Amino acid sequence: MKIVITGGAGFIGSHVVRLFVTKYPAYQIYNLDKLTYAGNLENLRDIEAAPNYTFIKGDIVDADFINSLFQEHQFDAVIHLAAESHVDRSITDPLAFVFTNVIGTVNLLNAAKNSWKDNFAGHVFYHVSTDEVYGSLGEEGMFTEETSYDPRSPYSASKASSDHFVRAYYHTYGLPVKVSNCSNNYGPNHFPEKLIPLAINNIQNGRPVPVYGKGENVRDWLYVKDHATAIDAVFHQGQVGDTYNIGGVNEWKNIDLIRLLCDTMDEKTGQEKGTSQKLITFVTDRAGHDLRYAIDSSRIMRELGWQPSVTFEEGLSKTVDWYLENKEWLQNVTSGSYQAYYEQQYTR
Repeated sequence: MKIVITGGAGFIGSHVVRLFVTKYPAYQIYNLDKLTYAGNLENLRDIEAAPNYTFIKGDIVDADFINSLFQEHQFDAVIHLAAESHVDRSITDPLAFVFTNVIGTVNLLNAAKNSWKDNFAGHVFYHVSTDEVYGSLGEEGMFTEETSYDPRSPYSASKASSDHFVRAYYHTYGLPVKVSNCSNNYGPNHFPEKLIPLAINNIQNGRPVPVYGKGENVRDWLYVKDHATAIDAVFHQGQVGDTYNIGGVNEWKNIDLIRLLCDTMDEKTGQEKGTSQKLITFVTDRAGHDLRYAIDSSRIMRELGWQPSVTFEEGLSKTVDWYLENKEWLQNVTSGSYQAYYEQQYTR
């Protein structure tokens, strides 16, 4: 099987690529990534020489390039993770999210449809999305696969649009698609613009740890390696045309999470407990900040036998350990020096 994984040099994508390359040596895995600021080939140094792995640099917004790529390689399946994903950036530059998340997705759908048009059997287009498309919850309730869409940010609106296009291609053309909507991920290789890696980076450097508003916003957190195994389960066992919600059954208020992270950092770096909490700084809340997300993962657990492998405390401890052991990686992604690595390895 020849599988193209888009966004495979990114945070979640790199873990999915690694899992598929190592678990399925008979598959040919193609990692298609534009290598923006969040895409980093250092994430995959350990498997870059694997005989069943190929990296392709390219932009999913370029329709001609995508069409030629499908014609050349005749992919059997797509796992689509490439996306602009940071809400703050979407507020500053919504069009970038429209181009990548909407136009890019439609380009991939068209290429897959045209490549597989003679026989859809044995093919699958798996679209990886977010729980943010569902909007915001109050103090009770959870998102299910039947929850109506109610996106509140340019980011979530762009992802909602891409979800609708994927399902439209299933209903209109019969394209074999699968969709999953996942809660917040955390873990190794996360670019330090998101809450947990940002806080770890700032604590290491003695800088303020920003928390929006009063830190009352609630999120469900999932260890990224558990998300990768869920994607594996949906890809191989999920029903065509269906949607699966993936979450950690693990809700935390932002302020409680940050306090736990501060204490974990103090413990692992030998500082007195409470030292890092002094860095917490409350900042003006983000525009349109959703209060609470909580995802019901009962379907994927019941039908596909998947469930998270670690508690949040265990996963957070593993995450902090990784960042403390990989300070060079953190320095490289924040300095941009990994671009030199790309030039050395992949420019011909």
